[in-house]
Amino acid sequence: MIPFNIPAVTGKEYDYIQQAAKNGHLSGDGEFTKKCSKWFESNFGVEKVLLTTSCTHALEMAAILLDIQEGDEVIVPSYTFVSSANAFVLRGAKIVFIDIRPDTMNMDENLIEQAITEKTKAIVVVHYAGVSCDMNKIMDISKKYNLKVVEDAAQGVMSKYNQKYLGTIGHLGCYSFHETKNYNCGEGGALLINDPELVERAEIIREKGTDRSRFFRGQVDKYSWVDLGSSYLPSELNAAFLYAQLEEADTINNDRLRIWNKYNNDLAKLKEEGYIEFGNVPNDCTHNGHMFYIKVKDLKVRTSLLDYLKSNEVGAVFHYVPLHSAKAGKKYGRMSGEDKYTTLESERLIRLPLYFRMEDSHINEVVRLLFNFFE
Repeated sequence: MIPFNIPAVTGKEYDYIQQAAKNGHLSGDGEFTKKCSKWFESNFGVEKVLLTTSCTHALEMAAILLDIQEGDEVIVPSYTFVSSANAFVLRGAKIVFIDIRPDTMNMDENLIEQAITEKTKAIVVVHYAGVSCDMNKIMDISKKYNLKVVEDAAQGVMSKYNQKYLGTIGHLGCYSFHETKNYNCGEGGALLINDPELVERAEIIREKGTDRSRFFRGQVDKYSWVDLGSSYLPSELNAAFLYAQLEEADTINNDRLRIWNKYNNDLAKLKEEGYIEFGNVPNDCTHNGHMFYIKVKDLKVRTSLLDYLKSNEVGAVFHYVPLHSAKAGKKYGRMSGEDKYTTLESERLIRLPLYFRMEDSHINEVVRLLFNFFE
């Protein structure tokens, strides 16, 4: 069996979990939570990083921070995970879906302006497969119309756009440390706050709407309920697991790129002969090897290929069902313009197994099976 994913483990995770337990502080914002936050702030040049229980919760915090209200509109690509939209629906927003670019599966930046109305409050960009959207154009649009940009960089930790880390370009950035991501702690996330004016309120929202963080810093003599909020702090055990992986961030990144490049090279002939297509990585993007996907002719071929790989014990999978066509998507959102590529391209896409320390022999077997199928 070649699984689709094996959560990364570098070696020190269990030692750090034991250390966290010995420290006697298992709830949030202990030693390892602070170490993780400091690692991102120092290495990525971020104003403030707050660990959360998931990327979903980071997105929900972003929606509260941006004061999304009933009737506001938020622009989101239809080809994404439900949390990219749901976080804003929970605040009463109407989601305006736009089509994607077929080369990167990212939102088509040329369709954003026509989706903007007087009710638009924010743009949620999703960096699919760790490959950046056209952030220069998107940030120019946001400035022109006075809109906030939230980067859903769940798949983009360590990826860059014009040498800037994804998640650090928009007003807010959101990371995922789910077990399927490059760096994981089972379940976890982070909110990156690039606008200094949002930092203090973000801490309050994360601490159940209290000014508890200011109390621990000695800025107030007691803490109380001052704003909206919820419990978004991860356990110290999760942070301890994650910190071990951040210490080996380059090792993990390089290994995933090794696997990605091997797939890219070994499957090149199938691409040249027109059986499959690869995703594009634009010149101004540096990706992180999060995902290697191929596109086949159509849904029929994809179904047959997935069945074939499954019968040979290979855990390949398809990905998102477009949100605008889902039951909740129709209820809480609308499509702006034509669905020219979102559904068509989503039905052709297959994600191949890719995980830290994946053996060459397993990659070779996946490649062999793909060649056999198309023969």
